[in-house]
Amino acid sequence: MYEDVRTIAFDADDTLWENETLFREAERQWAEVMKDYGSLEELSAILYKREAENMEDLGFGAKPYLISVMETSVALAGDKLTGPMVAKIIAAGRQIMRNPATPLPGVKEALQAIRDKKKYRMVMLTKGDLLDQEHKIARSGLGCFFDRTVITSNKSKKEYLELCQAEGITPENLLMVGNSFKSDIAPVLELGGWGAYVPFKVIWEHEKTEEYEHPRLLKLSALGELLCWL
Repeated sequence: MYEDVRTIAFDADDTLWENETLFREAERQWAEVMKDYGSLEELSAILYKREAENMEDLGFGAKPYLISVMETSVALAGDKLTGPMVAKIIAAGRQIMRNPATPLPGVKEALQAIRDKKKYRMVMLTKGDLLDQEHKIARSGLGCFFDRTVITSNKSKKEYLELCQAEGITPENLLMVGNSFKSDIAPVLELGGWGAYVPFKVIWEHEKTEEYEHPRLLKLSALGELLCWL
């Protein structure tokens, strides 16, 4: 099925290690501080609108998220936003930045097994804040498995074509593994590449999209299942 594949690219957050759950916990703590201004669901909707407005200028990651949280807090509370409230909000945000990036169950074993085949180039392709992603990669201990690591501000067909050019391949030679159908899978399929979709238990609102079947798409419940197809 994947006989044309020469390079396997792996998403990082929520594919190799847990990430989105930290954002949701920080958001829960923020909503508790701001409970006078709405329920968790109401506050989350207001916050996401602010995040979406900020994406072009700030991109993705923990620090852009925290800026959006603070802007939303000021907009809602105004002069009633006290020092102790700000301290609690920042403390919750810093928990995201200190993500231990512990590999998800079976990830190390799967990466080692693919590496041992000596058949594929292995690339980590992750989007977000440069320093934040570098820290998580270092903490994860997974950097040693990859021939190339790419941290980008976005994942669209443009970034995947750039990766193919850097690897000296065409999209037909690329297999992308990730938990976001919108960012990790759809652009690669549209280019003529291959996708291995490994959904995570939590997904950010921005990454939600309509999913579909495709002859070059494999749906997995865990990363280790990929070994059965290579």
